[in-house]
Amino acid sequence: MQKSLIKEIFTSIQGEGPYVGEKHIFVRFLGCNLNCKFCDTDFSPLNSSEYTTQSLFNYLKPIDCTTISFTGGEPLLSSEFLVEFLGNYKEKLNKKIYLETNGTLYKELEKIVDFVDIIALDIKLQSATGQKNRFLDNLQFLEIAKKKENFIKIVFDENITDDEIKEVIKIAKKFNSLIILQPKMPLSSQLDVLQVFDKFYQNYKNIRLIIQTHKFLNID
Repeated sequence: MQKSLIKEIFTSIQGEGPYVGEKHIFVRFLGCNLNCKFCDTDFSPLNSSEYTTQSLFNYLKPIDCTTISFTGGEPLLSSEFLVEFLGNYKEKLNKKIYLETNGTLYKELEKIVDFVDIIALDIKLQSATGQKNRFLDNLQFLEIAKKKENFIKIVFDENITDDEIKEVIKIAKKFNSLIILQPKMPLSSQLDVLQVFDKFYQNYKNIRLIIQTHKFLNID
């Protein structure tokens, strides 16, 4: 039986993307294959708990909530655990599976995509994260993710480039994916949010600007 360290499990309001305002169960996995400079996630194994697929099912099943959000970190680093967990228990849980991912581990996604209902792909821009753009990986990821409902999230700041905007639009157009534009918090006085929105909108209409609402509500 597979085991995995999980940082925390909690219920809260989804604060990002098109499902903002819904109640979700958040299952936060440890670790990430990227190192974004704005990341505020604690990857320390301290205060984490080890779960088997059976014990995780037993914990989640009675929670009165219709959607489980697997997040991190990067949950696809635990793809083998998720394969076993979702393969054995998804139907018994009777809950939607929402995957929050950085969209680079396409081989791992292929293992679990049939068990997932919604895929939130966070394309990491070098201008905001300090990480090298991985648009080719994002393309291969969406080739698999297109089997399910998906959307692209872009966290941006005043350093976003026109070339990055063009590349993201090119990817989104290929799959007709919704783009969620999310300004990095706290907002910089140098960032013209509507100007960035308009640069996207001039060439692609399937976009929305949504801030991180849970930060304004002061909830996790």
